Amino acid sequence: QVHVVESGGGSVQAGGSLRVSCAVSRGRTKDYCMAWFRQAPGKEREGVVFISEDGTPTYADSVKGRFTISEDNAENTLVLQLNSLKTEDTAKYYCAADLRFSSCTWRGLIPGRYADWGQGTQVTVSS
Repeated sequence: QVHVVESGGGSVQAGGSLRVSCAVSRGRTKDYCMAWFRQAPGKEREGVVFISEDGTPTYADSVKGRFTISEDNAENTLVLQLNSLKTEDTAKYYCAADLRFSSCTWRGLIPGRYADWGQGTQVTVSS
């Protein structure tokens, strides 16, 4: 399994922006099915965005139009830009990955279909 490590996040006022990054331990992000999830205290884990086989991101309705995922120049890191942040975006954000032998679209935003998870990074949005 690949190891993934999140970085970034932090705290910001509503309407502001933050960035979270996910680095893979080996290879490129395109070698894996990858996704971002988030979980607030007392809430179930929620999908944020996943990358399809063709590289097309699919965003959850709650973040569509505000969050943008991209790959860094070295192609080993996914960067999730969080814009127009709302207080309800407050959560610990997790990067998830798995081998691409199964469909990335099938994995989608279902947490149990990803084998490798990062430690998470906190995003806090204040009013």
